[in-house]
Amino acid sequence: MSELLFAAAAGLPMAAGWSVHALRLRHRVEAARRDPLTGLLTRDAFTERATKVLAGGRSAVYVIDLNKFKEVNDTHGHAAGDAVIAATGRRLAEWAAVNDATVVRLGGDEFAAVARVLCVGDLSWTLAELTQAIEEPVMVDGRPLTVGASIGAVAYDPHTDEVDLSMLLRLADEQMYSAKRSGADWLTALDLTPQAGTVNNRRAGRPGASGGTEAAA
Repeated sequence: MSELLFAAAAGLPMAAGWSVHALRLRHRVEAARRDPLTGLLTRDAFTERATKVLAGGRSAVYVIDLNKFKEVNDTHGHAAGDAVIAATGRRLAEWAAVNDATVVRLGGDEFAAVARVLCVGDLSWTLAELTQAIEEPVMVDGRPLTVGASIGAVAYDPHTDEVDLSMLLRLADEQMYSAKRSGADWLTALDLTPQAGTVNNRRAGRPGASGGTEAAA
């Protein structure tokens, strides 16, 4: 009996070591799924979670692009720009926690989100809340820096709509681009038919699509 107890006791440090190792491994895996500047999900992790949200019921997909961000970088430097991006990421994470949403930093000053919505009124209210959160000044070295946001959104119902996340992101991106050009805070897609041309499987005018130019941030 004493030998069994001794063997069990001897095994405790090894078990504890494996537990710590497993915990560290999980932390590393989770860190790899997060954008280092904002802490938001990376594209692959977002795709995995967003697909589940869309399958669960009526939802909306948002694409968010910051306005006047280039001016912040040019005037105050890239460190200030990083501070604005990090603050935007925190605000989007807070918004996501309240709205049970999934958010990703697509790159640069562009973000996307997927959240459940019940009706058109719910979508409009969410867009207003999202815009207000992003446009709050960010304090950098004692100076308030303010950026705006252009947001495109598209509603989705898995019971009636037959499009995937990639198409929904494209549709929301089109609306974001239209909002940016028109000066609107946000625009929502009226249907699930793409309106813009496609180059290299991307909206004409986006980076990576030759033959077009992106709207000024």
